[in-house]
This record gives sequence, C-alpha cells and structure tokens, in this order.
Amino acid sequence: MASPAATSAPMPDEWCLREFDHVSPELAPVLPETLTRMRSLCPVARSEAHGGFWVLTKYEDVLRVAQDWETFTSTEGLNIPPYRGEVRNIPVEVDPPEQRAYKKLVNAHLTPKAIAHWETPARELVTRLIDGFIERGACEFMDDFARPFPSTSFFDFALHAPRDEIAKVAEMASVSSVPNHPRAKEGWAGLSAWITSLLATRRESEPRGDVVDAVIAAEYEGRPLTEAEAVGIVQLLVLGGLETTAGALGLMMLRFTRQPEIPALLRAHPERIPTAVEELLRLDSPFIAIARTATRDVELGGREISAGDKVLLYWASANYDSAEFLDAEAFDPARSPNRHVAFGAGPHRCLGSNVARLNLRIALEELTRRLDDIRLADGADVQFHNTLTRSPHTVPITFRPGPRVHTTV
Repeated sequence: MASPAATSAPMPDEWCLREFDHVSPELAPVLPETLTRMRSLCPVARSEAHGGFWVLTKYEDVLRVAQDWETFTSTEGLNIPPYRGEVRNIPVEVDPPEQRAYKKLVNAHLTPKAIAHWETPARELVTRLIDGFIERGACEFMDDFARPFPSTSFFDFALHAPRDEIAKVAEMASVSSVPNHPRAKEGWAGLSAWITSLLATRRESEPRGDVVDAVIAAEYEGRPLTEAEAVGIVQLLVLGGLETTAGALGLMMLRFTRQPEIPALLRAHPERIPTAVEELLRLDSPFIAIARTATRDVELGGREISAGDKVLLYWASANYDSAEFLDAEAFDPARSPNRHVAFGAGPHRCLGSNVARLNLRIALEELTRRLDDIRLADGADVQFHNTLTRSPHTVPITFRPGPRVHTTV
C-alpha cells in the first residue's frame, strides 16, 4: 500500500498494542506504516476499542482464520462494532454448507466465460470517460473515472438498472458501509428498498439472462428464495460492485503518480498488464479487512482467543508479509507465485473477483496507453476513506493532453 515517496510515522506502539481502532480518522493516512509496525510488534494484538477484539496482521494467521469457518464464523457480522442492514449480505454473512448453496446460485453468471461479452462495451465506456478529460491535461480521477466506470458498467451489464439512479444508490452503499455513520441506518433501509423495487420491476419485465434473473428464478432447498434472501444477494453484489473497484483504481493511479516507472513499463509492455493487476491489488488492496467471531476457545499466534471474541483479519497487511512475499514492498509484475488475499480467502472469497479483474485490466490498458507523464496535481492533499475498504477521496492528476478517440463525448 505504501510507496517510497508516501511514508509517514505509524501510530504509537501503545495504541497499536491496546487501542487499535480501524475506524479512527487518525489511522487512515498512516495505515500501511501502522500495519507494518504491528506485524513485527504483535501479529496477534488485543485492542480494547469497541468492547475488545483481536487484530491479525500476518499472512499465516489471516489465511488460517479465513479458511476455518467452523472456528471463526461470519454469521455474527463482518465488522467491529457489529452492524448490518435490513437483511443479511448473502452469501458472505452465512457459513457453509448454506454459504456454498447460495454462492452456487450466482456463480455461473460471474465466471470469466459468462462476462467475456462485457469486454467490448466496457472498453467503449472507458474510452468515452477518458475522452471527457484527456484534452484538458488534468482531471479529478475519482470523479471523472474511478467511480463512474465500475458503477456504470455494473448497472449496465450486471443489473440492467437505470443509469440515472447510480448516484443515489452509490451514496446509500457508501454510508451503509461505514460503521457509526450517522446515516448508516438510513442508507441500509434505502438500499434495501431500492433493491426490492428493482426485483419487482424485473419480475414484470422480459428476462435478460443476467444475475438478477438468476436470483429471481433461484430456489434454495427446493423452495423459491424469500424476499430477504433475494435482496441480500443483490445487496452484496451492489456493495462490491460500486465500492471496491473504484477504490482499487484510485489507489493504483495514486501509485502511478509516485512511481512513474510503473505506467511507463505497462505502456511499453501492455501484455504484462494482467499480472500487473494482481501485483497492484496485492500492494494496494481496496478490500483491506473483515471480521470473524470465534465459536470456541482457540490458540492463535501464541495468544488465547475465547469463544465469542471478535477477530479482525487484515488482508492488506497479510499481502505485505515478508514470510509469504519476497521483497514485499516492491512492485514485481512477474511475481510468482502471487498468492495475495486482496479478494479474501476461504469459502467467503469475493464473488465478483472476475468482474473486478476484467474491469481493472481494461482500465489499465486504456489509461496507460492514452495518459502520459501522469503527476499528482500541485498542492493535492489526498485523504482516505478507511474502514473495511480503503479508497482515496480524491486523486487530482495532470498529464500530457491528448486527442479524443471520438469527435463527441
């Protein structure tokens, strides 16, 4: 997550050991440095914030907990302090065997083969978005590209929902995802109502053969899905489709401004972009952490965790563990193996990873081809949203002006 030009002092050791708070505004700008310190200081740390929880920062511990759903359940909430909306996010808030059955309902619509036909329209969308700012030689990357690209493509290709509702839904998804946000309850209720309305509309429409149709037609244990189950599945798709890819794009662009040799390499060797995507996801994970609850007393990293204890897994820290990744701070597009956990791990691994990879590959192919001499705008003060996901609020950049592909935008 860090680059040589963007390092700061981590949070104090006492805070790391006993007061760690993943939603603290003070943590957001120094998260990478703080996680680095915690991996060496205390890989399994006990925080007294939010009623008490454990913080895991080493790859081995994070992977163990993610894969052992019987000992570390997802059914008690994914955040600390626990919060959720009107319905459960399915299948990520249920455990096997139920989780596997729910996941199977939508998996077939999110495979590389199933989404391959998205490539041409997605590339056209990327081209139009770049056309909108390339002649200026400057843009606010989050507003002009990172947010509209994944949200528009998700609405158009996955949900077949009206584009003019993107902003409203994105806002509800955003506030719903932040613990203790004053409008979180309102956001969850609004998101649930919007999805309920979408499903009702689609039930009365001609089938599109997409994932929404699959949810509408799905059965679980020989019966149709309940409304809560259907809403919960689509809700998870919305939360993942609108937030994390935008965050990944913003973090990648920020790294490009600090390490210009990376976009230069990808411009010269576009065939390396698919593996570069994996390495950039490892370095700059937008999905940074998730919570589990211990179902029994267990030893982890030399610490005794009791049944009922909350455990926070830091994917973003595991991706920098030198025990797993040689020269972990370095960008290596040829890294092999690259067993990063940017999409999580275990049975609850991200449903939309294939969609994210497709979008990120297309975006980097076009951005590195068309934008040159990318720099962070003078005086830019980049601040971060930082809870279970991480994203820069703004990334103002400049670059060498170029021509549009289309005569109109």
